[in-house]
Amino acid sequence: MISKKFLVLAFSGLASLTYATDLKYPVSAIPEELKKNVDVVVREDFMSFKINSKNSATYHVHQVHTIFNEKGNSVAEETISYDKLSKIIDINAYVYDANGKQIKRLKKSEIYDQAAYDGVSLFSDHRLKHLNLAQAIYPYTVEIEYEVKYDFLYWIPTSWWGGERISHEHASYQLIYPIGLEPRYQLFNSNVEPTKTKLENGFESISWEFKNLQPNKRELYSPPIDEIVPHIIAAPTEFEYDSYAGKMDSWQSFGQWIILLNKGRDILPDETKKKVHEIVSGLTTNEEKVKALYQYMQNKTRYVSIQLGIGGYQPFEASVVDKNGYGDCKALSNYMIALLKEAGISANYILINAGASANAMNVNFPSTQFNHAIAAVPNGRDTLWLECTSQTNPFGYQGLFTGDRKALMITSNGAEVVNTIRYTPEQNQQTRTAKVTIDLNGNAQAKIRTINSGTQYESDGLRWVLTDKDKQKKWIEENTNIPNFNINSYSMMEKKDKIPSAIVNVDLTLNRYASVSGKRLFITPNLMNRITNIPEKATERKTDVVRKNNFIDYDTVIISIPENIYPEFLPEPVKINSKFGEYETDFKFDAGKVIYTRRLKMWKGRFPKETYNQLVDFYKNISKADNTKLVFLSKT
Repeated sequence: MISKKFLVLAFSGLASLTYATDLKYPVSAIPEELKKNVDVVVREDFMSFKINSKNSATYHVHQVHTIFNEKGNSVAEETISYDKLSKIIDINAYVYDANGKQIKRLKKSEIYDQAAYDGVSLFSDHRLKHLNLAQAIYPYTVEIEYEVKYDFLYWIPTSWWGGERISHEHASYQLIYPIGLEPRYQLFNSNVEPTKTKLENGFESISWEFKNLQPNKRELYSPPIDEIVPHIIAAPTEFEYDSYAGKMDSWQSFGQWIILLNKGRDILPDETKKKVHEIVSGLTTNEEKVKALYQYMQNKTRYVSIQLGIGGYQPFEASVVDKNGYGDCKALSNYMIALLKEAGISANYILINAGASANAMNVNFPSTQFNHAIAAVPNGRDTLWLECTSQTNPFGYQGLFTGDRKALMITSNGAEVVNTIRYTPEQNQQTRTAKVTIDLNGNAQAKIRTINSGTQYESDGLRWVLTDKDKQKKWIEENTNIPNFNINSYSMMEKKDKIPSAIVNVDLTLNRYASVSGKRLFITPNLMNRITNIPEKATERKTDVVRKNNFIDYDTVIISIPENIYPEFLPEPVKINSKFGEYETDFKFDAGKVIYTRRLKMWKGRFPKETYNQLVDFYKNISKADNTKLVFLSKT
C-alpha cells in the first residue's frame, strides 16, 4: 500500500531524490531471483497522474533502474515531450555505482532541448527534452524524476511492467482526481487489488502496487504483449482539450466529440465543386466515381504531419487542403469525404490504430487509442476503404497497415466499432514459375517469374521498391533465396487493383545449382522457397499459438536436363494436412524435363497452447519435403 504521507511528498516537490552523501539502491539489496538472466532491474517505477479539473492535469514520474550491461543502457535515457499546452515543471536525475554511492547529478546543461521534428511534420509546437545518463562501468543505477503540467485533459498515461530481460522490484501506479471526475481504468494480467484513499480538498486517489515481478520470456507465435505483461490503461470520463469539451464514457459520446471537432470543415471552393462534377460525369457506378475522385485526391495532395495544439486531433478545413495541396491523415481524409459529399456519395471518417504490429483496439474501453485516420464508403454489401495519405496506394487496398482490425467509424450522430478488410489466403498469393536449364557440370540458367498479390505484395518491402529503379536490383539480391547466383537481367511491374500485385521477372545464372558426383547429379527442385528455420519444441507451453498471416504459395519449377541423363530417383508426391495449413508437392518427368510443383496454404488464427508442438512437427515435415533431392544418372 502507498501511504498518504508518500502521496503528499510526491506532489510537494521532488523531495524523494537522494542527497550526495547518502547511499541508495545498492545492488546487493536486490533479491537474487530478480537478478537472474536480466539486463535491468527496475528498483522503483512510480507514476502518478492527477486530474486537477476537466482541463488540467499533472503527471509525476519517479523511476530507478539498475543496469547490468550495455543491453540495458536504453533505460538510462529519458525523453519528455511538451508543447504550448504542457509545461515540464522540473527534472532531476542521479547516477549511483554498484554500492549505492552517488557518482553523478544531472546538470541543466546536460538536458538536450529540441523540436520534435520527425521529417514530415510541417506544423508542430511539440518539443522534447532528452537526457542520457549511460555509464561504461556496470552495474550502475539511474534515478530519474520529473513532473509535467497539462493545460488540458484528454488522455492518461498507460504503465507496463514486464519484459524478457527485465524484472521489477517495486512499481506503483496512482490516479488522483476530484470527486465527481473519477477516471475509468482497467488492469490486465494481474490480480492486484487497488487501494482507494480520501485526500484533502475534495480529492480521492486510487493506486496499485507491485513487488518482485519476474521477467516475462516471450514464446514463439505468442499473443501480443498486452495479453502477457501486467499493465493498466486509464482514461478520463469528462475532458476538455483546447476549449473543446466532451465525454468518452461511450464510443457514441467520443464520436460526438470528433463530430464537434470536424464540424464545418468540409466546405469546398466553387471551382473544386465544378471539378468534382466534371470528374464523375459519365461514370455510372459509385465505385467508379469513388475511384476517380480518390485518384484525383492522390494526384493533388501530399501528406505532411500536423502537430499543433488541437491540430493534432482536428483536421484542416477542406478548403485549406484544396488550396495548399497538403494535409495530415485527418485533413486528407476529411478532404476526401468532402469531395465525395459533393458528388452525392456518403462517406465516413474512420479512426484507427495503424501499423503492421499495432496493438488491437480495446473495444470495451472508450478512449483515445488511435494514431491514424482514413475514409470509408459504404458500397452495398461491401465497403471501400480509402488510405488518403499515400500518393501511390492502390484504390481500396488496406494491406498490413490498416487491414484486419477493429476501427472506430464516425457516424452522423456518434460512432460505432467496425471491422476492416480481412484478406483470405487466396487473396494473399505468391505464384512463382521457374524455368531452369542445367548443364553437365551442375551449373544452370534460370528464368523466374513471381507474382505477389494481396499482403504478399508487401513482402520484404517489395511494394516500396516497385517505383524506385535504383533499389530494385538490391532488393532482388537480398531476397532471392538461392546460394550462388548472378543476375543477368530483371524487371518489376505493379498492378494497382483492390487486390494489388507485383510481378518480378529475373534471369539468373546459377553456379553449382546441382551437385555432381561421378555419373550422378543431385538436384534440389525447390529452387527458392524452402522452410529451413524450425522452432524448437516446448515441454511446457504457457500461451496460445497465434499465427498472423493468411497466404498461399504456389511454386512450379521446370528443370531441363542434359541429354543422356535420366532420373534414378524421383520422390513420391507429398501431402501434409494440419489445423495450421496444407502442403503438397508433386514430381513428373517427361521429355527431358522435371516438373516440380509445390503448394503451401497457411491460415491466420489463434490456436490452443497444446497445439504448439503440432505446429513444430508441421514445419519439420515441410522442411524435410522442401529439401528433398532428385538423383539423375548419366548413361555414358
